[in-house]
Amino acid sequence: MTKQVEVVAYDSRWPEQFEVEADSIKKGLGDNCLAIHHVGSTSVPGLAAKPKLDIIAVVKDPKKAIEQLQTIGVDYRGEYNIPLHYGFSKRGTINVNLHVYESGHPEIELNLTFRDYLRSHPEMRDAYAAVKKELLTEPTAHEKNQSPFTGYTLQKGAFIRNVLKLAGYQRLRLLKCSDPEEWEAAKSFRQRYFFDRVPIADPYQWTFSHSNHQHFLLYRGVAMIGYAHVQLWPQSRAAIRIIVIEETQRGHGVGATFLGWIEDWLRSKGYHSIHTESSPDAVGFYRHMGYQNMPFQDPDGYEGDPRDTPMGKLL
Repeated sequence: MTKQVEVVAYDSRWPEQFEVEADSIKKGLGDNCLAIHHVGSTSVPGLAAKPKLDIIAVVKDPKKAIEQLQTIGVDYRGEYNIPLHYGFSKRGTINVNLHVYESGHPEIELNLTFRDYLRSHPEMRDAYAAVKKELLTEPTAHEKNQSPFTGYTLQKGAFIRNVLKLAGYQRLRLLKCSDPEEWEAAKSFRQRYFFDRVPIADPYQWTFSHSNHQHFLLYRGVAMIGYAHVQLWPQSRAAIRIIVIEETQRGHGVGATFLGWIEDWLRSKGYHSIHTESSPDAVGFYRHMGYQNMPFQDPDGYEGDPRDTPMGKLL
């Protein structure tokens, strides 16, 4: 799929346009609105950008915001690769990409950190502009290859991660696998922590392109430190097929945060229960998270390891 990417010189009208759009969004959200932020390249003076304003709205209730924003002509586009992200767009004289999050979502701080670093470091702002210019010369920049994003968007990732590292961003955050580096990390986690123990080559990589299988990565800052494979079952049930944290990152509640976010995501999608077949050394972790002995009842009929304990939790 091809999508022509356009990048233009910085437009001094962008801050004023943001104020106009922010005012409209605030009015549409009413008391559901907690904060509005101008983010992305159009928020950095002097930086070339796609002529679309990126705006974050922090709200009390993201689901309520869908109807509120559609009423004022802002269309809901979905989640993309960020769990519990509510994406919207408005097209017209002024083009807007609106990102709605509940208060405390780590992507809010990430976007503000990246924006503020480029604002205060003009040499990095100019380096980012140069990266954009170079990427636009590559044919793959305008293509979507088994991804919701163009090559241009994906290939900016290395530069963005470097800026966040320089800025000291260290928040935990949850993403769905969407770019080549993330899929390679997923393969590595699966092979090292599970299939090397058998040992066999991973026979389930076909799930990477199956809509009933979701693959998540846990980040600490820009480092990928955890991985989970969740299967979506009929009747609003879901199963943890794999969940793992890098050994060097274990402890301090990291695994609990990871699983808690996955549970929150499943609740937001209307799932009523989550199930797993726990290895003996993980039973204590699941009990701590509120899981109880519960029949697994795999609709695909796969038989688990007899040493594992079927467990589950109502959401």
